[in-house]
Amino acid sequence: MQRIMMGAGIRRLGLGMALLLLPSMVSAHPHVWADLSVKVILDDQGRVEALRQRWRLDPFYSLVLMEELKAAEGDAPMEARLDQLGSEIHDNLAPRGYFTEITHDGEPVETDDVREYTTMAHNDRVEFMFLLPLAHPLALGEAPLRYRIYDPSYYIEMVHEVNDDQTPRADALVVTGAECTTRIIAADPDPEQVAKASRLDRTDEAPDGLGRFFAETGEVQCTSP
Repeated sequence: MQRIMMGAGIRRLGLGMALLLLPSMVSAHPHVWADLSVKVILDDQGRVEALRQRWRLDPFYSLVLMEELKAAEGDAPMEARLDQLGSEIHDNLAPRGYFTEITHDGEPVETDDVREYTTMAHNDRVEFMFLLPLAHPLALGEAPLRYRIYDPSYYIEMVHEVNDDQTPRADALVVTGAECTTRIIAADPDPEQVAKASRLDRTDEAPDGLGRFFAETGEVQCTSP
């Protein structure tokens, strides 16, 4: 496993950090999960212009990351270390499109580079938040916008925030600026894909794209202006 060097006097980080920063290098059925919330941002013409995302890493993995940051050499404050972590996450996820696949009327939607992002620790969870802009504002018309957010290797399971009864939380998918309906469609993987994932161990290499079969689908349908 390659280790990642962080700047500003922070030492090389361990395995736990590398799993997040270089997901393409590790493959297995999920050993880490992230709770997602998405806010779809519309412009003043009712067109989709960005998806604001929050990823909350699971408590145990968050603990591993925080311990790694605390143990790092140097006198940088934790806020600076988290900022540097955010920069590393940004740089390593950019080539993978931030794990986000967007379609409209069956066609892929192009996204632009993320420029707004932050990393913080809140209630014992590490959170990565960012604004993913579309390359061009998108008028939905009669067709819904759909997205999937997933780690192609399926090492990290990514699911929307849920209530105690496992139903999606009201703030797991919201839209600003128009009358829109939303829903989160549960994954329905083929039994063959489930069996394939269950057979994988930490040291096994999963086929790239396995995570797509286990990804939830967010759907947004807006009233035409």
